[in-house]
Formats: sequence, structure tokens, C-alpha cells
Amino acid sequence: MEHGDKDWEREEKRLDRVKNLINHKLDKIRIHVKTLKDRVIDIRKNFWDDVTVNLDEMDDVIETQASLKQQAEFLSERERSHGQLSKEVDTLERLNHSPYFGRIDFKEDGEATTQPIYIGIASLMDERDEDFLIYDWRAPISSMYYDYPPGLAKYEAVDQEISGEITLKRQYIIRQGQFKGMFDTGLTIGDHLLQSMLGGNASTTMKSIVATIQREQNQIIRNERSKFLVVQGVAGSGKTSAALQRVAYLLYRYREELSSDNMILFSPNPLFNSYVSTVLPELGEDNMKQTTFYRYVDTYLGYQFAVESPFEQMEYYLSANKEQPPARITAMRYKASIAFKNLIDQFLQDLQVGGIQFRNIRFRSKLVVSKKQMWNFFYALPSSLSIPVRMEKMKHWLMEQLDELEKTEVNEDWVLEESELLDKADYLEVHQQLQEETPFSEDTFMDYAREEALLRKKVIKNTLKPLRKKIQRLYFIDVKQTYLQLFNYQWYKAEAIDQQLWQQICSETREKIQANALTWEDAVPYLYFEKSMKGFRVNRTMKHVIIDEAQDYTPFQFAYLRKVFPASRMTLLGDINQAIYVHALEEENVLADQNHKNFEKITLTRSYRSTKPIVEFTRSWMPEGDQIEAFNRDGSLPEVMEVDDLGAAEDRLLHTIEHYKAKGHETIAIICKTLRESEEVYHYLKQYMDVTLLDPTTHTFHKGVLVIPTYLAKGIEFDAVLLYNASKTRYQTELERNLLYTACTRAMHDLFVLSLGELSPYIQQVPKQYFKHYKIHATQ
Repeated sequence: MEHGDKDWEREEKRLDRVKNLINHKLDKIRIHVKTLKDRVIDIRKNFWDDVTVNLDEMDDVIETQASLKQQAEFLSERERSHGQLSKEVDTLERLNHSPYFGRIDFKEDGEATTQPIYIGIASLMDERDEDFLIYDWRAPISSMYYDYPPGLAKYEAVDQEISGEITLKRQYIIRQGQFKGMFDTGLTIGDHLLQSMLGGNASTTMKSIVATIQREQNQIIRNERSKFLVVQGVAGSGKTSAALQRVAYLLYRYREELSSDNMILFSPNPLFNSYVSTVLPELGEDNMKQTTFYRYVDTYLGYQFAVESPFEQMEYYLSANKEQPPARITAMRYKASIAFKNLIDQFLQDLQVGGIQFRNIRFRSKLVVSKKQMWNFFYALPSSLSIPVRMEKMKHWLMEQLDELEKTEVNEDWVLEESELLDKADYLEVHQQLQEETPFSEDTFMDYAREEALLRKKVIKNTLKPLRKKIQRLYFIDVKQTYLQLFNYQWYKAEAIDQQLWQQICSETREKIQANALTWEDAVPYLYFEKSMKGFRVNRTMKHVIIDEAQDYTPFQFAYLRKVFPASRMTLLGDINQAIYVHALEEENVLADQNHKNFEKITLTRSYRSTKPIVEFTRSWMPEGDQIEAFNRDGSLPEVMEVDDLGAAEDRLLHTIEHYKAKGHETIAIICKTLRESEEVYHYLKQYMDVTLLDPTTHTFHKGVLVIPTYLAKGIEFDAVLLYNASKTRYQTELERNLLYTACTRAMHDLFVLSLGELSPYIQQVPKQYFKHYKIHATQ
């Protein structure tokens, strides 16, 4: 919509006034920050000068402790104030760059005047701190900007619903504090703004674009009612950014009871952790805890097993013979299921009456408590008690046995010999204890005997300490040998699996675990079993769990997370079209499971990342692809090239990379199916250019030419994508179709698909008007 000169002038004058106020506040706060900083440094430097230290009498000691506490609290309060003011400076500096991005004029029912509401990344009060010049985008009143076109509107205030009419809805483009443009709009936020932002280059970190939040994304961000919020979003629909903005909203909304320490994000890989790490700080919030599910699991199991990563499992599957799949492929599917969890639960129930394996407890090669004695004690306890409760009772009994052992061993000759090897500090401690007990003794013999007794006691306690620690940690349970009984195929049978195949799965599982190795499909079931034996220590400090790429989590893994975080709300983000793990072929799926209370599902069907031609191309081979909507951003048709020779393929690769560089693309990704293929392409390209290989250990990436396997590219976007070898032999199964879709949808502006030989059948079914097709022979 065109605006008159006066309207433009009014907006420019208001922007200048707001910027002047921001700068004025910045000047005042910076002076205060410097004063506080100097004061903190001064307190630290002179800390002990201001503390009265007197330890002569008990009253003096108490007074000294009080003085220390007072001084420490004083320093802590100053440091806290300095930190809060520094945060305020950061917020004001961000506002100075772009104070606000939107405005609605709202006339509340029953009011005579219309209120202009300017919306930005943070709130700003006027000079007298009486009226809002800018409203935080998370404020209740700001929700109308995202949810309503001009006309009747309403929002939820703290204790009531406010209704009225929006008479104007306007967007601004402000860069480096300069007024660049404005336009009035309807419901859809920012078609002009989105075109501008999406048309730029990809970034090595995710952008936080609160100015262009869409209505359906706002429903995700402000959802407060659902225990489980599931977001099924097509590639490029903004589900991850909406989830992170949801975190920022919840931290704003529940500031008094929620902090970033109470929230955790499970991301697909370390690279993605780095990619999203700047979003919350840009919104003025501290980053929440971030980890991968593999790292989380390995923290518990890595000290006793070599745990396979999900990426290693993926590489195994992609290289397996699909015509005659090994038993492990069946095991991957079965061990992902709730049926397998139920089998473990039945096994645990059977262990109530027999079958648990224990370890002998030895001390200096002497058998203290045998496995048989432990077995007899445990199964003599009432079977009505749970296994963890009985283990606790057994732990206390074993500690008593160590107490008895300590009494008998303390007088052995080896104890006195060991006392000669004690540290000087141990001798001083014994000497001090002796002085406290008999400070004025004149009986040298008695002193010597008492000193020897104290030294013996210290030696025996120090020597038994590691054993006590092991008993405290329940190491006396042989979890591994107990668990392996589950795979004694004469006893336990997987109902859904052929008997001969189950026997093979059992044999392979036992062999792996005996060698202290866990496949990824065994890792969570084993961890679940171990915690069920020893007692689940649930995490109640986490109030919110966010799981990205949730379609890659097995039903068993999700059930485990629900048990570990019973007090948490969960936001699950994913795209069933990007399900690339074997279990995704089964009917059970985390994104589709609606058998929970307080379950809500939001579906995002519009893709913003890629140009319209790329979206039309990629959706053509997906089931229900017609449900995927393309944002109306024009661009070049994807190019598909078939070559019959490796040399020709390599030449085309080099030519296309140089072409994309000339177009100004800053991140160019060559996406290969596997890590091995990625390594081969990388070693070829590095002869001719600077190129970076991204693998499962990569934590960050920079602009340039990048080579990456398909499964690591999830959630990330690039200016241009070159998909290497999309041939019939490489992409033909259902999961490989999803891999193909995942790889191609990483492209923002340009997509080039190269095939060595005949194209994948999925690309062959794409209507010809959606891409440019070339065939190059080696002679050309």
C-alpha cells in the first residue's frame, strides 16, 4: 500500500524520537554499569580488608563467619546487579539497530480512542516509564499482530479476554537504525518482508525472525495448554525456529518460575546444536541445555560399553543388502517397538522370583560375600517389594558386612605396613585427633598405642572406601549377564518374529554385548533395563523438553524419555517425510501417536525455505505431496543431469560449483548418500578448491563449499545444493526416497541433481515441466 509523504514523515520522526530515547537510556546505564564494575573489582581486591577475622574464642569464630557471609552476599548482589544491567545494555543495543518491525492500531471495546501498538523484540517504556513505546513481541497484546487481519480481534490478558477492532496493520523495514520502508498488510505477515529475507544468502546459524512469524507458527509459540505438543511440519516450514521462539515466549511468560536451566533441547547432531545456538541470545534469553540423544545415552553407558551412534547404524543400513537383509535389520525394527519394551517388562516381572545375576564381593583377594549369598538374601525378601527397593535393602546389608570386615581386618599385619605409606596430611590429622582426645597425656606408651589404632583405622577406611562406593552404586548387580538371559531364545520369544530369525538375533545380540559393545537399537533398551533394576532416577527439574527431528526417535526411546522426565511438557518437532531410520517403516511413529492425554498436533504444510520451483519438484515424489504448499518465491528450475561416466560426473560437479560461486552463493553443499561417498567426493574436490567435509563429529561449519552426508544435513539450509549420484541404484527404497527428499529440500535458491547412470525412479516420476533434464555421455 502506498503511503503519503506526511505519513512517512511522521513515522521517521517517531523512529528518531525512539532512537534518541534508547541512546539516552544507554548512556545512563553504561555509566551505572561502569560504576558497578569498578565497585565489584574494588570489593574483590579488598575483600579481606573489610572482614574481621578472629578465631580465638567461639564467639569470635561465629562473628567472623557472619562477617564473611555478609561480605560475600554484598559482593554477590553487586555482581548480580552488574549482570542484569549488562543484559539491559545488550537489549537496548539490539533495539537501536531495529527498534520495531510492526504496528497495529487497536480500539478496545468501550474505549473512545484508538491505541497505536508498536511491536519489537523487547519492550521499551517512555521517559517517565509510564507508557509503552514498544511492546515485546511476546506480550499478550502483541499476539493480535500475528493472529488477525484488520477488523475484529481479541487477546488474552492476564485475567480476562480483551476484544476490539484492529484499524491498521503495518510492517516496517528498519536496518541499522535507518527507516527503509513500510507497508500495510492483511493477515499474512510479511510477504514483502519474507521475500526480502528469504531471498538473501543462507547463514551458518539460524536466524531468529520474529517479524515474520505466521499465524500457524504463533499457535505453536503461545501454546500453554498441551502436555505433548506435536508439530508435523514439512521441510522448510519453520518448525524449529517456531519451537525456539516458543522457548523464548515461555521464559518471558513464566519468568518467575521458569529459567533456561529448566529446559532441554534434544537436537539431531552436534552440527545442528551450533546452528541454532544464536537464536535465543538474539531474543535476549540465555541458551537452554542442548544435547543430542546419543550423547545423553552415551553419558550413562559409555563407561562400560562402546555405544554405536545412530549415524553408524544408518551407515550400516544404507550399505546392507536390501534383497537379502541380515537379521539385524529385523532387530532394528523390533527393538524400536513398544512390543520389545513389553517383553523387557515381562522379563523384569519374572526376575522378581528368580534369575538376577550378582557379582562376588572380594577384598584383597578374599571372598567377602558370594554371589550365592547375595542371591539367597535378595530372594528371601518379600516378592511384593519392587526390585529397586529390594536392592536398596541389600545394599544396606552389604554395608553391614563391610562394617564387620573392617572390625576383623583392622588388626591384620598388612594394615600396619600400609600405615607407613600414608600421606603427611593423614599423619597430621591423626596427630591432631590424638591431641584433641588426650591433650596433656604423659603416658608415651598409651599415646603410641592410640596413634597406631587411629592409623590402622584410617588405613582400613581408605582401603575399603572404593569398595563401599561400588556397593553404593549397586555394582554388585551383574546387569549385563542378567540382561543377556533375555536373549536365551528357549525362554523368551518375540511373537512377531520367525523362530529361526529370532534365534539368530539372540545369538548376534549376545555376542555384541559380551564384547562390551551396544548397537544403537540395543542402547536404550539396555539403559531402560538397567535403570529398572537399580531404580529410575527421574528428572523433575526439567519443565520442558523439546525434541527436534522427533520422527527419528523410536517408540521405545520416546517411552523412555517420558519416564525419565515425568514432570516435563514436551514439544515434538518433525516431518514424517524425512523419516530416514528403519523403524519408520513400521506403523508405530512418535509423530502419529495420539494415545496420550493433553496431546495436541499442529500441522505446518507451507514451505518457506526453498523457491517455488524447488518445492514443486521435491514434493512430486512424496506421498501426499500435494498437501505441501510452496511460498510464492520465484527461482530457477532444478537441474537434473544423467552421466554415464565417473569422470564426466566429476567435471560437471566442478563446473556447477564454479557456476554457483559466480552467482554469489556463499554456502554450496554437495550432499552425498553416505559418509564414505562424502569422503570420496571431498578428496576429489580438495585437489581443486577449498572444501570442508562435515561428518558426525563436526560441531560448527563456515561458509564455502561443503560436503555432507544426507542424514547430517537435516534442519540446515544452504544457498545451493548439489545432490551427488541420485541414481536408480542409490535411491530406490521407501527410506531412500525420504533421504532424497531430505537432501533436496536443503536448497534455498538452486538445486542440481547429478546421477551416475539411470535416475532414481522417484525423480523419473516428477512431471517434466518441473525441472531441466540433461543426459551427458562420456564422449561429450
